[in-house]
Amino acid sequence: MHPDVHLQLHSIRADELRRETAEVALRPRRAPLRTQLGLLLVELGLRLMKPPARRHARIA
Repeated sequence: MHPDVHLQLHSIRADELRRETAEVALRPRRAPLRTQLGLLLVELGLRLMKPPARRHARIA
């Protein structure tokens, strides 16, 4: 392959990669699926948890 052609192809591909990187950088980031699932399970557990039963003082 001629060196000028190789350099031109490299330049075109570099421009494409820069555009893709800019698009990805603009997207809002989401937490990994494992983190989302863990937080969901914690939230569910907190909703299902009952407050502790109140005990009345016994007079002896």
